[in-house]
Amino acid sequence: CTLDSEVALRVGGDFFFDPQPGDSPVNLVLIAGGVGINPLFSILLHIADLHGYQEGKGNRHKLGTAKLYYSAKNTSELLFKKNILGLMEAFPGKITCCFHVTQQRSQICKELQPHITGK
Repeated sequence: CTLDSEVALRVGGDFFFDPQPGDSPVNLVLIAGGVGINPLFSILLHIADLHGYQEGKGNRHKLGTAKLYYSAKNTSELLFKKNILGLMEAFPGKITCCFHVTQQRSQICKELQPHITGK
């Protein structure tokens, strides 16, 4: 987003991402904290499936990018972190993530370091 960009936010409740063939592509920004990652991780998996299907079979879905911002107290509380890193590796530039930790006391592993912000 840039200054003065229009964004839509939704907090809590039932939500999903179900683009239809022929829809205009949208760029998603997903924001999660702690266990709130569960529904957003499902959305990321769905996006990955659509990207994989798109690349393999040339379907009609037009997909934008997905950027996940995910916060927890420390890296041990970041659920699905290895899976998320795998999605980023499988779909570079299409799926990205920034992890934020607020109370990390131990050293952060090298695999996560490029994707971690916080204290």
